[in-house]
Amino acid sequence: MRRRVIPFALLHLLSLALLASSQRRLVILREDYADFFSTPSALGTADDSHGSEDSAKWDEFGDLESSLTAAGDYDPGSWLPIIESASSPLSFVNSSSDPREALYYSGVRHMIFASAAFSDPADMEAAAAEIEAAASAGLPHAQSALGFLYGTGLMRPQSRPKSFLYHHFAAKGGNMQSKMVLAYTYFRQDMHEEAVKLYAELAEVAIASFRISKEPPVIEPIRIHSGTEENKEALRKSRGEADENFQIIEYQALKGNSFAMYQIGLLYYYGLRGVRRDNTKALHWLLKAVEKGDPRAMEFLGEMYTRGAGVERNYTKAFELLTLASKHKLYSAYNGLGYLYAKGYGVEKKNYTKAKEYFEKAVENKEPGGYYNLGVLYLKGIGVKRDLETACKLFLVAANAGQPKAVYQVARLFQTGIGLKKNLQIATHLYKTVAERGPWSSLSSCALESYLKGDVGKSLLLYSRMAELGYEVAQSNAAWILDKYGEQSICMGESGFCTNTERHLRAHTLWWQASEQGNEHAALLIGDAYYYGRGIARDYERAAEAYMHARSQSNAQAIFNIGYMHEHGQGLPLDLHLAKRYYDQALAVDPAAQLPVKLALMGLWIRMNYADSSLVKVIDSLPKLFPRLEAWVDEVLMDEGNATILTLFACLLAVLYLRERQRRQAEAPQRDNAPN
Repeated sequence: MRRRVIPFALLHLLSLALLASSQRRLVILREDYADFFSTPSALGTADDSHGSEDSAKWDEFGDLESSLTAAGDYDPGSWLPIIESASSPLSFVNSSSDPREALYYSGVRHMIFASAAFSDPADMEAAAAEIEAAASAGLPHAQSALGFLYGTGLMRPQSRPKSFLYHHFAAKGGNMQSKMVLAYTYFRQDMHEEAVKLYAELAEVAIASFRISKEPPVIEPIRIHSGTEENKEALRKSRGEADENFQIIEYQALKGNSFAMYQIGLLYYYGLRGVRRDNTKALHWLLKAVEKGDPRAMEFLGEMYTRGAGVERNYTKAFELLTLASKHKLYSAYNGLGYLYAKGYGVEKKNYTKAKEYFEKAVENKEPGGYYNLGVLYLKGIGVKRDLETACKLFLVAANAGQPKAVYQVARLFQTGIGLKKNLQIATHLYKTVAERGPWSSLSSCALESYLKGDVGKSLLLYSRMAELGYEVAQSNAAWILDKYGEQSICMGESGFCTNTERHLRAHTLWWQASEQGNEHAALLIGDAYYYGRGIARDYERAAEAYMHARSQSNAQAIFNIGYMHEHGQGLPLDLHLAKRYYDQALAVDPAAQLPVKLALMGLWIRMNYADSSLVKVIDSLPKLFPRLEAWVDEVLMDEGNATILTLFACLLAVLYLRERQRRQAEAPQRDNAPN
């Protein structure tokens, strides 16, 4: 989709950039706290039973290892093993003892293979048939995949009811992706009673998975576009070891720079910026950084020994490293030491007094983990008098710092009404942010990797699956791929390659979903689709509605467009004064809009003062000339910059104004000499 044509064709090339979205913070007022905070005696003591049944589920210091299984079991039926076994796919498919699973894995493997550009639609249909056969045999994971096909309209007639039904049965059978789909469906319909239950379960699994898993809980959502253009800078930074910045850091590490060693270790440990996770390489570089005396590496290596990630779990070694880091005033190490004392790991015995002291030191130095763990002590009444209000405040600080376990705790407080007044809407939103960090999020990195390798069809398929689960970035990425590459035969429809109508409608649906989740650019593009009738019937009123939605998110381009529609009476009442107000507001939101707003105001002034003149007719005709003007401006003017464009446009206006005045002066004597 292209951006909106604003009053002058030249201005189209000066469209405003998207404003950076600010991170939302939880703001809790006094009235949000539960009523029992007004009576301090109700807070109880350390051995009170008030809320003990609920809080037991939040015991950070329990022995989860005895009750939880391996990380892979948290996401049964995942597509990830199929993708990662690309070198020997048949051996993976044949390894299943359940013939239904073999059929399912074979179908998913063929579907991923058939998603490549210009593939034979018959291959995709064969894959869909295998998945449907496994679903008919009662395999929940196949039912989930079939729900995806019906929901997307991929080799099956698009049917929301059928999609919901298959996901319902798959969720009942334990498929986590289908639970995400159902939770997101309820979430979109404001059915918070239903959504909060599912998201709470999913968030708990997510928390459990990275509390016990040796895989670090970090996801890196990359938006592959910035507006209507490819986000080249973000993509460049996601090319892993091939990225120039990575190579520079690696060179510095090889030269003995301890901070570079630490950075390389983090990249390998978390799998950031397109680097494949490799705990062995992470350990290698972190140990080298420790040898150089880098306290950050000491603290992080202490965490690895605590988790047993990349190394054999060794609490004594973890304690030694964290102690060394703390002596260098690395405050996050205080939090780690407090945790070891609370668990009794690597020390003589549990010591909640020392744990509290270390957590408090971490809090004094604004360490999010310290806020969270100290909150657990107050929530449980471990070594301190139980104080839910203090626990809530500590959790809120940690949650606003992005600590996922703290976000989960706050969500549960809102869900149960313990400590905070019951609010299922807020609880649902918070649980959703935690649930989206679960193991099922792993497909996003595969989708990005496929895009970087040029396998856009596979990327579209994987992003579409993630979009169905409710991931906003996946929704906008899939929509952008459909708009950008849809004509390259990568979009499979109901019975073969997508028709233009199918492609536009699918992209429109994805943009709308992303818009609902706060993507202001998505709302802008929806407005463009309705304004120009791209893939859907032209509808100025719905275009205005979409632009108003983007305006509520402070999108300067949308505000400008609303002004234009008021100026021309398209979908909104003709109101030149209101148009000026919106143009001014666009400038207030984004100072970079100064040039287009000034030009728009010049045109508005001409319209007000010369309403019936040929000047207005010429200005109104410019959008019709846009295709030719756009190419000319792209090739000739853009290299000269905005100043040149403004000068040329001012000259055009001056010429038109002088010609209009000449015409009026020529007509004046004729009127004066006309017979009475």
